[in-house]
Order: sequence, then C-alpha cells, then structure tokens
Amino acid sequence: MDQIELREIENTDLLERPSKTNKLRYPRSVAFIVTNEFCERFSYYGMRTILSLYLRDKLGFTANGATVIYHTFTMFAYFFPLIGAMIADGWLGRFRTILYLSLVYAAGSVLISLAAMPPVSLPQMEFTMLALLLIAFGTGGIKPCVSAFGGDQFKLPEQAKYLGYFFSLFYFAINAGSLISTFITPIFRADVHCFGESDCFSLAFGVPGILMIISILFFLAGKRLYIIKSPAGNVLGRVSSCIGHAMVKSFKSKEKREHWLDHADDKYDKSLIDDVKSLLRVLVLYIPLPVFWALFDQQGSRWTFQAARMRQDIGSWTLKPDQMQVLNPLLILVFIPIFEVAIYPFLTWCRLVRKPLHKMIWGGILAAAAFVISGIVEIKLLPSYGTPVSAGLAQLRVYNGYNCDFVLDLPSFNQTNVTIGPLSAYEKLDIGADKFLDLPYDIQGQPGTECANLYLSGQFHLKEETANSFFIKRGGINNFTDNNDKALDGVSVRFLSNLNSVTQINLIDSQKNRTKLNITSSNSTQISIEKGTYDVVINSQIVINAFKFLDGAVYTINVYEDSNGSYDANAVMITPENSVHILWLVPQYVVMTMGEVMFSVTGLEFSFTQAPASMKSVLQSVWLLTVAFGNLIVVLIVEGNFLDAQWKEFFLFAGLMLIDMFIFTAMAFRYKYVKLQSSTEALPQVEEIKMPEKPSQD
Repeated sequence: MDQIELREIENTDLLERPSKTNKLRYPRSVAFIVTNEFCERFSYYGMRTILSLYLRDKLGFTANGATVIYHTFTMFAYFFPLIGAMIADGWLGRFRTILYLSLVYAAGSVLISLAAMPPVSLPQMEFTMLALLLIAFGTGGIKPCVSAFGGDQFKLPEQAKYLGYFFSLFYFAINAGSLISTFITPIFRADVHCFGESDCFSLAFGVPGILMIISILFFLAGKRLYIIKSPAGNVLGRVSSCIGHAMVKSFKSKEKREHWLDHADDKYDKSLIDDVKSLLRVLVLYIPLPVFWALFDQQGSRWTFQAARMRQDIGSWTLKPDQMQVLNPLLILVFIPIFEVAIYPFLTWCRLVRKPLHKMIWGGILAAAAFVISGIVEIKLLPSYGTPVSAGLAQLRVYNGYNCDFVLDLPSFNQTNVTIGPLSAYEKLDIGADKFLDLPYDIQGQPGTECANLYLSGQFHLKEETANSFFIKRGGINNFTDNNDKALDGVSVRFLSNLNSVTQINLIDSQKNRTKLNITSSNSTQISIEKGTYDVVINSQIVINAFKFLDGAVYTINVYEDSNGSYDANAVMITPENSVHILWLVPQYVVMTMGEVMFSVTGLEFSFTQAPASMKSVLQSVWLLTVAFGNLIVVLIVEGNFLDAQWKEFFLFAGLMLIDMFIFTAMAFRYKYVKLQSSTEALPQVEEIKMPEKPSQD
C-alpha cells in the first residue's frame, strides 16, 4: 500500500483546534492537487507493475538480474525523498520542487516508452537505465512535498475539518490510481500487439507516461489558486548538524555529560537538543524495520516471476502474472476497517496485543508466514520446471529426425540397445562433467526400414551446465544448445527439419482461420508463441492436427519428409507446462497484506505519537529510508547467489524476518512509552498512504 507520510502543519496547536469549521470556502485549488496525485500514482504504479517482466523478457536479464535492478530502482525511489525534502524546505519551496522534479519524472516516463519501441532504435539498455534513474529521482523528490503542499491550501485552525476531508480524498486518489493502473497496464502489455511483436511494452509504458504529463498540466492549471509558501528551512539539515557536532565534541571532550547530545549545547539551543533526544529514542526502533520491506517489496519481483510460472486461465479469461499485484491495494481497503472494528478488539481481548509495538511484532510474523507459504508453493511448482542445467552436470538430448527407430549405444554408461522412437528423443540429463566431456556413441538404424543402412558413430562433445542437443538427419548429426527453461509468457517451440528441400512451416488456428507462425524449415531457433490449439502445416499438408500448445511448456517438433514427398511430424515436450494454478498465490498475498496493516500503519501511528512535533518530517524521511534499505537487502542476497533454488531463498527471507522480529520484540518490551503534552504537539497530517506496491511504499 502507498506509504503513509505524516508531516507537521505549521503553527497548529491541538489545544487551538476549533470545535467546528468556520465558514470559509473549501479551497478550489485542492481539486488540481488531488487530480495531479491520481495521475502521478497511476503513472508510477503502472510502470512498476510491468517493470520486472520488461527487464527479463525484453532486455534479456535473468530473473535474478531483473530482481536486482527492480529493487535498486525502488531503493533509489525511497532514498531521493531526502533530497526532495531538503530542496523544498531549504531552497525552492514545495510548488517549484514539485513542478521541476515532475518534469524530470515525465522525461523519464517518456524515455522508457521510447526505448521500448523497436522502430526508434535507441540503445535500449542504456536509455532504460537512464529513464529509471530519472523516474526514481522524480517520484522520490516530490514524495514528501505533494500532500504537504495540499495542506498549505487550508487556513488553520479554522479549516481543520476540511483538511481531514482533503486527506481522505488524497488517500482515495492514491489508491484509485494504483488500482486502475495495476489492473490495466498488464492488459496493454500482453493483449495489444505492436511493431510485429506479440506484446506492446511501449504502449504499457507510454500510457503511464502520458498520465504523468497530464498530472503536470493539472498541477499548473491551478497555479493562480494556490497558496504558495516560502521555504521553511532545512530541519533535516539542522538535526544532522546537531548530531554530528555532538558526536565530535563528545569524542574530543573528557567532560562527562548526562547525555552525549548535551555536548552540542555550545552551538544549539536546549529545545532542539531535547527534541533530537526524543527522535533518537524512536529511531532506534527503526533499525530492524528494513527486513520487513525486503519481504514486502518482492511482490513486484519474485512473486511476479513466480506467478509467471503458473497456470493463469480462469475460464475463458487469463489473469496475467503482473495483475496479481492488484490484490494488495484491494485487500488493504478491505482489511483496514476490519482490523479496527473486529480483529484488534479480539486480539486485545485475548491479551495478544496490548500496545502498538505488539501489533508490529505480529505484522512481521505474518510477513514471515507469507514467505513460508510462497516457499511451499514454489516447491509445488518444481515438477513443472523440468530439469534445469546444474553446475558439475551436462545434459544430453538426441533427437530422431526419421520416421523409424534408432538404437543408441553409450558404452561409457553401459547403456546399450537404447531405442529412440520415430521422430522422438532420447534424454540423459544428469551426466557428470567438468567443463567438457567427450562421450563415445554408436547409432544404428532399425532393420527393415529406410534407416536400416544408417550407422553413425563418434563422440558427443558435451559442455558443463549446458543442455547439449543433437539431431539425427540426412547428412549426419547436427548439434545445438537447447534452452529448456520455462517458457515465459506463452509457449516456446523449435522446429527440427529433416526435409528434402527448404519449405514453409505454419502454425494455424483453424477455428479463427488465423496463421500464428510462418517460418521456413531452415529456421531451427526457439520461437515464442501464444498458448493455444493449432494445426502444424507443411506445404499446405496438415502433419499435426489440433495440437494443444500448453502455457509455459517448451516443445521441439521433429519434421520429416519421406522419399515420396509425404510429411510427418511429432512434438516432443522437453519442459512441462504450467500446472499449478495462479490462484494458489492468493493466500500469501492475503497474509502479507494483513502483516502490512499491522506493521506499516501501526508503525507510522506509533512513530508520530512518540516523536516531538518539530521532528515529524525528519522521522518520515528516515521511515522512507528503511524502505530503501529493505530493497538493498534484497539486492545483496540475490547478488550473493549462494542459494541454488528459489524456494530456499523464500525460506531464507522468512527465517530472517523471524529473527528480526525476535530482536524487535526484545526492543519493544524494553521501550518506555511517552505521552507528549498537547500544548507542544502539532496536528499531524496524512502525507501519503503506501499502496501495496506491487510492492512498495510510496
């Protein structure tokens, strides 16, 4: 869910809040700010929803590489709010900061769409990385400014009630933008075909880019109505300077003080020092928080990749893997009132929750449980992954390009008289190999057939960690490397042709009378196609009738032409189809969202009741930093690459979360709650409520 950001409202005292709103007009400028936020959130979440799949499917990154870039981008998006807050408070003010950084944001949004257009021919990798950097800087920089700028439009305390309405509307705009874009952007990606490709990432990125431009236009349209305040000063800078000065003085001085921060009293007044002390008491509790975000933000990376390896059909409709992320914002809207009305009172009655930090502990435990569930689902998926290549092993496949049997002898393995059926294949996928291995073989054609006089012998040259494949055809044996990884977003098919001459091969959807694939028989590359039931046609002759190509499967189709010019073919499945349904992911999304409600919402509420009013904006900046560090944890673990299976990684994160909550529990039970005096406590305002990002916190 989109992050809740609370910032102080200047010169507002709780004791001064009026019992009813004075008769002042509701600021018309608010409509422009709320519309701007809706469009910006649509743009951000729409882009992020499809980002991990774009990195993997179009830029050629592995799942690990795409995960690293995805979380690095998210990390920067939660680091740059520090910069944005300092620019707004100390230099440009909120209006100009929002405007200028929105232009940077829009430039990045347009650039990533252009980079995804094949006809434009931009250096795709370089321009995509530049675009992501611009988007991260733009969205992060405006994050601490937009809702606070909305709060500036109200006269306080007279319009305090109206201000509450504004933040409810602001929260709705965030969630509406996220929900709509998370659902429809994958449709633009997968269901629209452009530039001769089976998808349209350029449109899927382009629509959010257009919405970002529209958001700027709406923001500018309201300028004459805005109340624009001058920069208030860099609170974060003053706090950092105070802490730094105190550390240097305490290190140099031999004088013992009641608190090490007291050493800064030669330069800073006592009220600032006391506020920083109160701030640090809360910030200590932030130390374990990044681990939660490390788990939470994988909804847009690891969990999306997991969904892509599952069966996605629901009747006649296909639920796309990136659309699963819409569950988080939907469930947030459902769970928040349910928790307040029913679950929290029940947990309090059971004495499982007595203080705010107890809710956060349970939230962390639920996040760990969600990753245990995802690990179990991943184990259930393993049989559908086929046999991936592994270190220390080589794979061997021998495809028979004739419509008769061959007998294969592999003396090194004492395997003799192994029959390779007509247009089928022999597999041995666990051959020990150290870099390279030469494997002697003898192949004899079946007596009494046209293969009877065919005899082949030699050595299969095998490479470690490779799917080594060989095709028996006229003229001998051809070798190539198979890719038996799961097919991504459809089906992967390769044609191996043993024909007398080059001819056309077609895949035709006979029900719709539509050609899905048209290649020459000389093309033996692996090609991605949509799942479906097709006829395989060679020279207008149907050789395989109504064959069902299953989602996620990898096929090799052996094609043969006999001496009479008749064709035959057979499909060999080398990687199984997606067999576990995508709806089995729903439990882990439900549990994770429950954890988010207890952890994220409660954490912000706790933080702002325990911190001094003057430190609330600083506290929010550090809160966003915990999200950045959480994504850094994911990057470090993925880059470490010390686990050989995804399910092990899921269980590792679950274990880290439980250890983290054990530490947090010890800290929570030692924490002494403080009650701030109303006379010194400023009225908090909701800055931004984090939308399940598909994972993240905005």
